[in-house]
Amino acid sequence: MPRRQVAGTAFAREVSWRHIIEGCQSAFAVTAQCAGLDAFALRDDASQLLGNTVTYSIKEIFYTLQGEGAHAGRPAVFCRFSGCNLWTGRESDRATAVCQFCDTDFVGTDGELGGKFKTPQELAALIDSLWPASYAPSKYVVFTGGEPLLQLDTALIDAMHAVGFTIAIETNGTLPVPAGVDWICVSPKMGSTLVVHKGNEIKVVIPQFQQDLAAYEQLDFENFFVQAMDGPLAAHNMKLAIETCKSNPKWKLSLQTHKLLQIP
Repeated sequence: MPRRQVAGTAFAREVSWRHIIEGCQSAFAVTAQCAGLDAFALRDDASQLLGNTVTYSIKEIFYTLQGEGAHAGRPAVFCRFSGCNLWTGRESDRATAVCQFCDTDFVGTDGELGGKFKTPQELAALIDSLWPASYAPSKYVVFTGGEPLLQLDTALIDAMHAVGFTIAIETNGTLPVPAGVDWICVSPKMGSTLVVHKGNEIKVVIPQFQQDLAAYEQLDFENFFVQAMDGPLAAHNMKLAIETCKSNPKWKLSLQTHKLLQIP
């Protein structure tokens, strides 16, 4: 029968998924979570329906040293996804954002090696090309953002593992983590709902309004870090972070060493 006469539900579903995937990836992940659905399974199903046309929007990709947390100083390829569910990235919206202290540009795809990638293999190959060929056993990629879990899926995880990478993520913890991620770093933001309660490290930027570090201590993480909020009160916040660690040795101090070293 003519295309327009295809059963309404199936056709509407195809049109809906095409619109969501190609134009509204961030809204897709958030909506799926709110509806109690498996966002990763839905994304994979939609990809098959549309002929594997899921696109990864990447702000930038670069090879540097990890600057923060438990792996500070470790060589890594950083892949920064575009988009976040706690702030649009536009300065005009900062005052109304859930996260108002973000210091990262994650808008668009115009950064170093940024762009839109139509297959996980294409993106994985580019990331792999940045790693020194003679050190293949130690390949390490950090997926960050923005919020990487709006786009990171099992297909990309499998593609990265296929080329030998250990996979780390830096997430705000408001979206579920797909299977296969090797290192989970959660940086919770007050005003958002934390759904990731287990991982390798939790990194809390302080101070934040109505922040309760004791509540985070009940979560199942291997490493607990506090990091001083940057900005005009940076010196005061650093003193607060130091005193927090000294008064409660469960917490360790995370420094933004990449900023001190003036590297990406």
